[in-house]
Amino acid sequence: MTRSVIDPITRIEGHLRVEMEVENGKVSDAWVSGGCFRGMEMVVENRTPEDAAQIVQRICGVCPVSHAHASSIAAEKAYGIKISNNARIIRNLLEGAQFLHSHILWFYNLAALDYVNPLNALKADPADAYALALEAGTSTNSDFVALKERLSTFADNGQLSIFSGNWFDAEDGTAYQLPPELDLICTAHYLEALTMQAKASQISAVLGGKMPHVMTLVPGGTAFVPTDQKLDELKGLADEIYNWVASTMIPDTLAIAPYYADALNWGKGCGRYIAWGVFEKQSMELADRYLPMGVLDENLNLSDVDESLITEYMGSSWYKGEETLTAPYFVTEPEYTEYNVEDRYTWVKCPAYGGKPYEAGGLARILAAYKRNVPFVVEQVDGLLEALGAPGQIGVAQSTLGRTAIRQVETLYIAGLMKEWVDELIEAVKSGDSEYFRKPETITGAGSGFWEAPRGALYHSESVKDGKIEGYQIIIPSTWNLAPVNADGEKGPLEQALIGNPVGDVEKPINALRTVHSFDPCTACAVHITEPATGKSFETVTSPWGVK
Repeated sequence: MTRSVIDPITRIEGHLRVEMEVENGKVSDAWVSGGCFRGMEMVVENRTPEDAAQIVQRICGVCPVSHAHASSIAAEKAYGIKISNNARIIRNLLEGAQFLHSHILWFYNLAALDYVNPLNALKADPADAYALALEAGTSTNSDFVALKERLSTFADNGQLSIFSGNWFDAEDGTAYQLPPELDLICTAHYLEALTMQAKASQISAVLGGKMPHVMTLVPGGTAFVPTDQKLDELKGLADEIYNWVASTMIPDTLAIAPYYADALNWGKGCGRYIAWGVFEKQSMELADRYLPMGVLDENLNLSDVDESLITEYMGSSWYKGEETLTAPYFVTEPEYTEYNVEDRYTWVKCPAYGGKPYEAGGLARILAAYKRNVPFVVEQVDGLLEALGAPGQIGVAQSTLGRTAIRQVETLYIAGLMKEWVDELIEAVKSGDSEYFRKPETITGAGSGFWEAPRGALYHSESVKDGKIEGYQIIIPSTWNLAPVNADGEKGPLEQALIGNPVGDVEKPINALRTVHSFDPCTACAVHITEPATGKSFETVTSPWGVK
């Protein structure tokens, strides 16, 4: 047996270590460790819910809108507020823009270089690349001749710029399989993606005042009031992003997939999925969201969420105690000991639902929507499975390649919804509807915000007394996925997904990296650092109901 360690994992948000035991060319055991202390709950205590909606955005620069959204929903539950229809539409647009930015960033700029080798593109014939792009039905917006020359300049200088630090030389016969022309096409789209994710963030900035860390998403609704000029700008941007996503992301996925078909055979994980749902319809019901709530067991049986079944275990993490606490009565009391995979080895807590680990993220959302018969999702997933050579076999999606591929269905769905929401907002403004914000009914209460960040199920819960937060707790999407061993000895979703991955090069285990990136982990979200320079001492975080 051999130990293989990736530390740090790159092309993710935050700091992550993966340690694996390799036996007979496969991962036989795995441990995932988040390396920073989580403590954002401490920062918002004794502040107002309005402050919290701004502060918790600083958890992450990629998904700040989701944190503001979940925090605002929790505050609105405590305050007794149901937001106006205009606020619902605007918040959907703000969230959708962030999702598009994150998904484009993840697929092309974080995960793609596990499959695409820009150096191999130097062997490509640009004319053949153009012909292949037409055959694959993908975008031909880039100048392939100019791109090849640009790549040659990188290579001749011995400096690969944004493509440096990757495992293109991994001693694994299955490491990089694409023909040079497809590498050239995908490298072109990698660079286009940098522009398109900026366009998505531009929508967030128009609606939110700036991005990241928007200013207009507040408990009670929104501080954004549309003008004709801003509506025109939103419509133009939404159309441009949709056209690029529709012409590029799924076609690229289907062009790459046949060369890595073996990745449909490993990386399943725990086989259970959790999604709180995202993007409100007028009903404001979790099960009626555009991407609806759903909890799926190991047989993919669907049920509604029950908050009382959410727990956190701390016995494998660097916190005091070995208790399993039930939502929302969580406690954050850090106590670093040592890195020991037989005991405690991560700052990430161990959330569970009904005592079991559950996977969160794009795959969970799409499976929940598929099971709830959302028409667009059903049609696109069925088409994707057929294109992957597995018609009707939804279980194929439960794999490294399946998890990576199916998220593009969500990207296309959201890009289309953005166009619909802009039109809906335009019609609302034309009708004279000018309600964007509602005041609190009370300033004492408690509430939980069930929402989704791009990486999965996001939970904010708070207790408010006389307008000040007494207790606050958060369960981040990647906390679900990066969970360590639980009290029953069962590993978390990513640890389970790594077991069975083929390893051809223990120094550069590319298949394990593909599996990690398929989860799009964000340890910047899962664990947080607080700065003690002020001298303020944080010892124990109360639960949202003030229980020490």
